[in-house]
Amino acid sequence: MITPSQTVGPFFGYALPYDAGSEVVPGWRPDAIRVRGRVLDGAGEPLPDALVEIWQADENGEIARRPGGIARGGHDFAGFGRCGTDADGGYWFSTVKPGAAGDSAPYIAVLVFARGLLKPVFTRLYFPEDEAAHATDPLLGAVPDDRRGTLVAELEGERSYRFDIHLQGERETVFLGF
Repeated sequence: MITPSQTVGPFFGYALPYDAGSEVVPGWRPDAIRVRGRVLDGAGEPLPDALVEIWQADENGEIARRPGGIARGGHDFAGFGRCGTDADGGYWFSTVKPGAAGDSAPYIAVLVFARGLLKPVFTRLYFPEDEAAHATDPLLGAVPDDRRGTLVAELEGERSYRFDIHLQGERETVFLGF
């Protein structure tokens, strides 16, 4: 017998978020960057009970193969972070800018879990200063020109990026199917 899928949440206040889940690296590291944004519905309203998860390569473009994504010590980098959204739909991460892995431009893989979704949605966050690498990125090459901007974060300041995730509507973020 096959059991049907259930919608996700709202249950994120228990077990999924964890202390320092937003700190992929400590913010005091000299190479730390800050990524922040909001998760918004089709009407542009914030989702206060979503969960954003990131997976990424390190600054050299290598995928972390270390156990213990939750237990990070000192300078450790596990390549994984998880942050529940606040009342304004906001999330943030302290991480490092990933290096390019393979033929791809540097990116962070982003998953969003939210009420009403049967499964998380997947997208990527690319960096605005890597425009030349975007031209040869296989995934970005498959995205229509007028939609690519939904995958590129905005530079807010030195080592600080903003990446708003629109689940539906006119400004809907490009999501990936697997």
